[in-house]
Amino acid sequence: MFSRWLKQYMPRSLYARAALILVLPVVVLLLVVGIAFLQKHLEDVTAQMTKTATREVTLVLETMKRAETQQQALAAIRLDLSVLDMKARFVDGDENPMTDRRRWYDFIAPQVEYHLRAGLPDLVAVALPSGDEARLYLETDLGLLQLTIDRRRLSPTAPHQLIVTMMFFAVVMTTISFLYMRNQLRPITRLSDAAQAFGRGRVVPYTPGGAIEVRAAGSAFLEMRARIERQMEQRTMMLSGVSHDLRTPLTRLKLGLSMLPEDEAAPLKQDVDEMQLLLDAFLDFSRGVAEGPAEAIEPALLLRQIVEDARRAGHQAELVSVEGDGTAMLRPMAIRRAVENLIGNAVRYGNRAEVSLSLTPKTMRIRVEDDGPGIPVEQRTEAVKPFSRLDPARNQNQGSGVGLGLAIVADIARAHGGVLRLGKSERLGGLCADIIVGR
Repeated sequence: MFSRWLKQYMPRSLYARAALILVLPVVVLLLVVGIAFLQKHLEDVTAQMTKTATREVTLVLETMKRAETQQQALAAIRLDLSVLDMKARFVDGDENPMTDRRRWYDFIAPQVEYHLRAGLPDLVAVALPSGDEARLYLETDLGLLQLTIDRRRLSPTAPHQLIVTMMFFAVVMTTISFLYMRNQLRPITRLSDAAQAFGRGRVVPYTPGGAIEVRAAGSAFLEMRARIERQMEQRTMMLSGVSHDLRTPLTRLKLGLSMLPEDEAAPLKQDVDEMQLLLDAFLDFSRGVAEGPAEAIEPALLLRQIVEDARRAGHQAELVSVEGDGTAMLRPMAIRRAVENLIGNAVRYGNRAEVSLSLTPKTMRIRVEDDGPGIPVEQRTEAVKPFSRLDPARNQNQGSGVGLGLAIVADIARAHGGVLRLGKSERLGGLCADIIVGR
């Protein structure tokens, strides 16, 4: 349960997580060492030194009590001041001494002042202006007395130096570690970019680099990419070759049928035409997304051209909405074939097709809706498989095809790193087909 709660607050990127793993132990170490040093060592030593100085000041005050004037008091404590390395003077009534002063980074000063006030009830104020001296102002029967003491007798010399040194070297070493970590993570980022680009149908130059494990992963990716490209090429060549070889006997059949009487040749011509449609579908499926590399295009402009071409072909199609603007990395001919297949299915099994486009900073969605019978939920997964024909869900009187229409669209969407989703149209009541591609 704790791990699930913590997971939602963890950074997503590898660089941020590595930085957290690097910085968190350093910060914890600094806090532990700093607190342990301040509480266990520095405060204890300061308390002992301050108490010793308090007893010396008390001795000086006791010696002054027998004096009747300020001059007698200063003369009485002159020997003690010399031995204790102190300076004393009485503050004039109109003099405004600079009290309660200390440096902003002198974090041990409150501890010194606390112990002095606890041991000297007559203490009025404390001034710690520098690391060389400390001035104590005490109320006596003869007036306000100022005692100047060497600051090194109240606390360790420059206690902040340890903290400053730790912080300085922590920042320096962390910076060096960040630079080294960035160099180590750069090959992983390049591998991720190459894999993501290949998943979207683009091939970017990539050379394995970095640590041994990263190089092994990069080499495995290159081998996998090469195998996939060879398989796609073999599939394309096989289907194209078969379809091309069958065109010759089909042409001979058409010539032979043209010599027969019309009433006898009509059924055979229909069979030949259906075979021709099958071959064209095979060729479309074999080509896939092989028409050139991806390029930055405006999807809205491409969809308007596709809809206009569909209208000229006699289909009732309309581009109903365009949300967002900008370009996307697409293969224009492949996207055209996918949208044309969806529009063709829509007008074959329904009466009209409505096309819409939605662009966000991260995704592009092309939607084609129709008013046909649609596809049941339990058969939508089967519908996108090659050579799958859903006869009960479609109007067979208008032809069910070879079962490659949605398979071609799904293959093109996957080649762009996207997906084809089928649903029910809320507007028209038929099928709703979404091509969703990342930008």
